[in-house]
Amino acid sequence: MEFLSLMSTLNAESLTLDAAQTILRQFLCLERSPHTPMPENALVRQALQLVAARSDYQMVGICADTVAQASTALSAYLVGLGYTSVPDLTVVEGPVYVKANLKTDRCHVAPYTGTHRGVLVSCQSAEEEDVNETFGHLPLALFDC
Repeated sequence: MEFLSLMSTLNAESLTLDAAQTILRQFLCLERSPHTPMPENALVRQALQLVAARSDYQMVGICADTVAQASTALSAYLVGLGYTSVPDLTVVEGPVYVKANLKTDRCHVAPYTGTHRGVLVSCQSAEEEDVNETFGHLPLALFDC
């Protein structure tokens, strides 16, 4: 389904798994056109929560300007996805990449020289019919109200 027609027909009650994945795929770095309108954060949050619920667990990768910015985003995403614990992040100067495995509650922080900023969410499932896909770079402030 074309994204613009999808956006015009969606509301909170009608969001399906296929529609949620279509919304989240708009953020794929390699496929995004600068002229493509981005969906509202509320719809993206709902889509992410729906696909996360159809996976066994998630891994989160964050590209940010600072550890503090990455920590804020990680905390907000974890709360938004229903997790109760937030791993501590090692302090690294400058831009960072944070990888958090939410199944093992392990986190890795490394310097990052790339230009992307945002959050990657990788949904992991044992069952083929459930979601096994990575979405992003989603906005760092997606779960800010």
